[in-house]
Amino acid sequence: MNQLSDRLNRLSPSETLAMSQKSSELKAQGVDVINLSVGEPDFNTPDHIKEAAKKAIDENYSRYSPVAGYPALRNAIVAKLKNENGLDYTATQITCANGAKQSVCNVVMALVGEGDEVIVPAPYWVSYPEMVKLADGTPVIVRAGIEQDFKITPAQLEAAITPKTKALILCSPSNPTGSVYSKQELAGLAAVLAKHPHVYIIADEIYEHINYVGKHESIAQFPELKDQVVIINGVSKAYAMTGWRIGFAAGPEWIIKACNKLQGQYTSGPCSVSQKAAEAAYTGTQAPVEEMRQAFERRRNLIVKLAKEIPGFEVNVPQGAFYIFPKCDTYFGKSAGDRKINNAADLAMYLLEVGHVACVGGGAFGAPECIRMSYATSDENIVESMRRIKEALAALK
Repeated sequence: MNQLSDRLNRLSPSETLAMSQKSSELKAQGVDVINLSVGEPDFNTPDHIKEAAKKAIDENYSRYSPVAGYPALRNAIVAKLKNENGLDYTATQITCANGAKQSVCNVVMALVGEGDEVIVPAPYWVSYPEMVKLADGTPVIVRAGIEQDFKITPAQLEAAITPKTKALILCSPSNPTGSVYSKQELAGLAAVLAKHPHVYIIADEIYEHINYVGKHESIAQFPELKDQVVIINGVSKAYAMTGWRIGFAAGPEWIIKACNKLQGQYTSGPCSVSQKAAEAAYTGTQAPVEEMRQAFERRRNLIVKLAKEIPGFEVNVPQGAFYIFPKCDTYFGKSAGDRKINNAADLAMYLLEVGHVACVGGGAFGAPECIRMSYATSDENIVESMRRIKEALAALK
């Protein structure tokens, strides 16, 4: 008998984590699996950041921190937002959490209630609609296909806004597509949003530094939206610090205070040692960030070239993050032996069990005609995984 709450029963399990788990199980059985399912840099955390963490341990940073994070870290984030983004915030407009994932969820939980609608452009990161459901809100999915580079238009946004709309979750550079909104595209969305001051923008910018178009553009740069935008960011992707779990939200003080109230009841402040490491990440040399970005760009070029050589794949050129999101629905309805491919989830499972490459079906991201592959792996793995995928797909008739 299922005694779980309705809230939990409404949630879907994370498909990205499920695929990662499945590939780990196959690996444990001795199968040589190349894992393209996880969104995690394969680099190590830069040495100066690790040294700061060791120093913090020696200096006994082992007690509870303030719920919003140490003032020194919040001031480092204020300086980062000013220097890198030209944005003015104070330390009281910043709150740190256990990863950007918690930061997004804190803001959603603080703003959204029953009957509220949240616009979620698709393809979306798997957790966005689930977080909205967790807050008793209604996700309103706005679809943008490969033909528009997976980016919504101002007209689509305008059409989705109702008196019940509470927020828009915007992710640029995007997980799962790698699409990046240009300043001009953001200005178009900003013009719509400025007309609707009741709509808040949760701007997930965690992939800010992994972009191949030069400068990152934030929707927070438009003065008319200043009171509507909450920026979400963190150290996970730019500094290869996924396991350290430090993210932050920057926005209107009343929203930040609400996040602190919420977080004060269910996790308190994030890890003390990780905060000192994050402070070093923001205040120290940025050279490793650029080195990693260059490596990702080289890999992007490699995987796009190889994926375009796979018959039946439609591939756009992602401008940021470390994913490609090929359209692969030409394979739906095909079979290999007694195995039929009905959808992207079937295709992902086929590629894992037959091709020994782990990807994630696009259904989890609101794009059932696509499949997500992460190229946060070595050049050798990219070449070999594309060879395996090409071979496995050729067997489908």
